[in-house]
Amino acid sequence: MKKEFLYGKNVLITGASSGIGYETARLFAQNGYTVYGVSRSIEERKEEYGEGSITYLRMDVTDKESIKSALGRIGDFSILIHSAGFGIAGSAEDSDIDMVRAQEETDYYGVLLLNSLALPILRKHERSLVVAVTSIAARVPLPFQGHYSACKYALEAYMGALRNEVKEFGVRVSVVEPGDLSTGFTSNRKKAISESSPYSSLYDRAIKEIERDEREGGKPIEAASVIYSLASKKNPPYRKAVGFVYKLLMFLLRFFPDRLTLFILREMYNLDRK
Repeated sequence: MKKEFLYGKNVLITGASSGIGYETARLFAQNGYTVYGVSRSIEERKEEYGEGSITYLRMDVTDKESIKSALGRIGDFSILIHSAGFGIAGSAEDSDIDMVRAQEETDYYGVLLLNSLALPILRKHERSLVVAVTSIAARVPLPFQGHYSACKYALEAYMGALRNEVKEFGVRVSVVEPGDLSTGFTSNRKKAISESSPYSSLYDRAIKEIERDEREGGKPIEAASVIYSLASKKNPPYRKAVGFVYKLLMFLLRFFPDRLTLFILREMYNLDRK
């Protein structure tokens, strides 16, 4: 049976050098798509996967000229997947503000900037798809990752507004929410708190739990599979959590009072123990 490419065959994926972006690029290519995988630091090359392929290009989502240059080389595409990003960890009060802004430039403003240049291309197609990798942190305010949570909250609000605005142009918009996954994200997380912070000991306890959960978590291919599944749906859902446990958790949180949710988070991250 001939494969149906509901949104076309050409896919642009950011953050394709590692983790979820890398696995997503490979999964699409293995299924016959022509993939352009971009990252700010990547070896430019092309890989063939039967009828599919990945062309790796350098592109910095925070740099307008870099995006324009990459889009000029890519030409046409009808699926855009935002997977570039990094996380910082620190207290809500005294995280390094420059690190907070750097995270926002990539994780939030990078999506806005790329969309502003890519949507005119996507709107030319009868159907096109935009997917952003957010996080379970977009729905729960994680201790000592408050600025990361805030960034993902903002991204989901933006993507929700975008979903309604572009629907009449045939553009479908979704967000995918991974939970704890075993990826390079853990080792690449940047510490945004000083040793002299009054929160330092609490931070150490919390981050230990966070990193343990991530290292024992699922594999990035789980998120990649969820992203890939959206490309076969004419009306993909707005939000899609990754994994049964997180789907169940997001469902249950609808019925929890805020006080209970925050209490559970304190217990999870070991914030009440001396």
